[in-house]
Amino acid sequence: MVGRSASAYERELRYLFEGDPASVRAYARKLPPEDRAGFERLIQEPYLVIRGAGSLGFDLVALRRDYAFPIEVKASSEPVIRFTAASGRADQQWAAHQRAVGRVGLTVLYAYRQVGRSTDEAWRLFLASPAPERGVLKFVCRNLPPLSRTAQGHGILRWEEGKPLSRFVREAYYLEERPAFPGPG
Repeated sequence: MVGRSASAYERELRYLFEGDPASVRAYARKLPPEDRAGFERLIQEPYLVIRGAGSLGFDLVALRRDYAFPIEVKASSEPVIRFTAASGRADQQWAAHQRAVGRVGLTVLYAYRQVGRSTDEAWRLFLASPAPERGVLKFVCRNLPPLSRTAQGHGILRWEEGKPLSRFVREAYYLEERPAFPGPG
């Protein structure tokens, strides 16, 4: 990591999901003009975000009226994060996350902040557990790329494979606007 602590990146992502106007507009400046309005919608329609605590707990939990998802925040100046680094602690954490959300029908997202990225948006999202089989969350998560695995089954995040945060937000809002039960036709 360069220059900031991990908690600074957690706060950055939290402020974005919470719709903090200064944070959302600063992030949106790096987006193509056609994507800015959709992302700035977070200001008017934010998520409720709760910061987690504990060494194997979730960093954040984002809540909307119809769904919620725990988020694990990772940051690196490198384009790849291997879960086998740091004595495999990230692999253990990933397994604990999968067990926790699997029991209650949620899914966990990993948010990867590439540090020092200045050419486009810095956040990418990954699905780190199976998507729920029903409910709004099923549709919110269906186009998220899964966290990759090595040949030995260890987790790996490749920044370029993740879904840009702005696309995730746009798709989530689109799904919320669609009627739950379309009429005949």
